[in-house]
Amino acid sequence: MADVKVQFLFDFGSPNAYLSHKVIGGIEARQQVRFEYVPVLLGGLFKLSGNRSPGEAFAGIENKQKFMMLEMRRFIERHGLTAYRRNPHFPVNTLQIMRGAIAAQRNGTFERYVDRMFAHMWEEGRKMDDAAVIRAALESDGLDATAFETAIQDADVKAALLANTQAAFERGAFGSPTFFVGDEMYFGKDQLRDVEEEIARVQSRT
Repeated sequence: MADVKVQFLFDFGSPNAYLSHKVIGGIEARQQVRFEYVPVLLGGLFKLSGNRSPGEAFAGIENKQKFMMLEMRRFIERHGLTAYRRNPHFPVNTLQIMRGAIAAQRNGTFERYVDRMFAHMWEEGRKMDDAAVIRAALESDGLDATAFETAIQDADVKAALLANTQAAFERGAFGSPTFFVGDEMYFGKDQLRDVEEEIARVQSRT
């Protein structure tokens, strides 16, 4: 079975990244792979690529907005993601919690941190760009809020998030969720079936 490198480029501010996160575990179990989670800053990626959020880009196109909501509802129903709630504070500036993801990679709390931040954003509807709300969330998760506040001001942490974002753009990314299977890029939760098919195809090589 051939080795396959699978990456998930994410920002907590994307509801579709949250929905992807909830489905990835099933793909990992079926295909016996591990997705590498790569924190990127969605606002920075939009700026680099000249892209805009769907809410902004399609603000005046009622039929497009209706279809996006229909497509999301279908995905949620297909995968039983009943905990999902639209965040009432959306859009949320995720700079601090995305820097926190870099810090969590370095202190060994990354998997729990990612799972809890997605939950705070898209299950509990918290305002995750408010420092007091972030602190309370971290404390409720049993994570060190003081260490978090120090780490997100670290120059190396800031630089790493920017470097991830720049590298994502240079590979062709323009938003989140973006997936790479080897060098093959896929965008959007609706392409997770194609991602899984490509993983299986690569693994079938002898």
